[in-house]
Amino acid sequence: MVLRDNGVLELDPTQVKYARSRARKAGRPVVNLAKRHTTVSVERATLRLAGLSGADHENVPWVNHLLDSVRAQVGLEHGVTTPVWDALIRGEAPDLLTLAQKAAGGAATFRQPEGKAATTARKQARFAVARGIRTIDAQRKTRDKLIARHGDPTQKPWIYLIVATGDIYEDIPQAQAAAREGADIIAVIRSTGQSLLDFVPEGATREGYAGTYATQENFRLMRAALDETSKELGRYIRLTNYASGLCMPEIATLAGLERLDMMLNDSMYGILFRDINPIRTFVDQRFSRQIHARAGIIINTGEDNYLTTADAVEAAHTVTVSQLLNEYFAKEAGLADWQLGLGHAFEIDPSIPDSFRLELAHALLARQLFPDAPLKWMPPTKHMTGDIFRGYLLDGFFNLAGAMTGQGILLVGMMTEAVVTPWISDRDLALQNVRYVLNAAGGLTEDFHPPRDGFIQTRARQVLADSIDLLDSIVGDSTTSDPPLLAAIADGTFGAMKRPATKGKGLDGVVRKAAAYDNPAIDLLETGETR
Repeated sequence: MVLRDNGVLELDPTQVKYARSRARKAGRPVVNLAKRHTTVSVERATLRLAGLSGADHENVPWVNHLLDSVRAQVGLEHGVTTPVWDALIRGEAPDLLTLAQKAAGGAATFRQPEGKAATTARKQARFAVARGIRTIDAQRKTRDKLIARHGDPTQKPWIYLIVATGDIYEDIPQAQAAAREGADIIAVIRSTGQSLLDFVPEGATREGYAGTYATQENFRLMRAALDETSKELGRYIRLTNYASGLCMPEIATLAGLERLDMMLNDSMYGILFRDINPIRTFVDQRFSRQIHARAGIIINTGEDNYLTTADAVEAAHTVTVSQLLNEYFAKEAGLADWQLGLGHAFEIDPSIPDSFRLELAHALLARQLFPDAPLKWMPPTKHMTGDIFRGYLLDGFFNLAGAMTGQGILLVGMMTEAVVTPWISDRDLALQNVRYVLNAAGGLTEDFHPPRDGFIQTRARQVLADSIDLLDSIVGDSTTSDPPLLAAIADGTFGAMKRPATKGKGLDGVVRKAAAYDNPAIDLLETGETR
């Protein structure tokens, strides 16, 4: 006899528990690998927490200059902060910024101190970094107060809309207008290629391509503008950006310092779709998720991308496996269920018979596996043909599926997807579509119960069974010395992309920790301490 839970899919709870246990077994060796390494971006993020910002006349950030100088002279195996604060104590410079400026000109000397000198340097470094952690804590408290004052949206799912012209000063009025038209979350996507930059641009930017650069000043400007709009509308408007790519830890840190609310932060997206080295990515994502956990930021994961390169029916189980892995990595880093915006997408070819029923099965499976997570439901893109009328109807079906299955975050689909960058008028029509569906059918979640052992229940159970088979294969069939998950990624298991652990961008920025490695940011994040 199969024991079933009381959810609408009546899944076998033993199978669900087993799937999570296999995800843990697949993920744990990767976490252990991440703990043994640091990266240039983790170390630069730590310097940013200590207050170092700005860039030289060529827009090279001071954190890059300082880190590069330390690495060249003493390496990063012991972390960047001990030699930096040792230099400050020895009088190399009166403050962190001046030290970075001297380092850029080759006029600063660093060493790896020992004994009392090392102890003193570490104490001073922790004091400085803790100020940044307390700023993040204060920003989280501010968010909580503003939500209490202005309120959350009355309906679920929250409506998520992308605004990104390349010019932050154009983004702001468009974002405010979108919020007035019903958007609950504004996402400012990054300029094309920023994920491959091994530095964070500085200042307010106006020259992005197909997106706007993620910078601390751009974060500050947009957050301030949306705070004004939140007050005007009487509901808190959330702000999203992207913590992925080679500077994932730094961008996560800047997001915490400037009170962003959500960040795209998938454990494998950069590996699969930007060819970033797997080890670099897993080290960076663990630190970035620890920052997000501390800051109260909701992460959005990128499983929807798998279905743009692989078939959405045949590869449905790879999405579920990735969601389970993302859940494990996120919780290990300290994130709570309410912060897990696990991704999935409405990407089945609409010409397939029963395509909508299959979409409902997949969406319900995610909803039932992660009942307390604000799942992020992504609109159709792969099968948008340029026929805007067909596209508008398809987006309506997507919105209906989101309403019926109780999704948490619904990204607004555009009927001009695959034709042009959407006009403001396209955005308005798309929001009308969402508002109509949610107003007319928002309560369907409580009414929709697929028949026992019918098409939807059967399909969902099959995807879960296929997911378990894949997890069994990952943890049981590795023939290399790498963690089994890295071997699976190298074999093209996810998104049909083969990414070996020994290749990819950013590998030269990975450093194995020495026994005496010290990073006060990691200590503070893992202990929850403030000083």
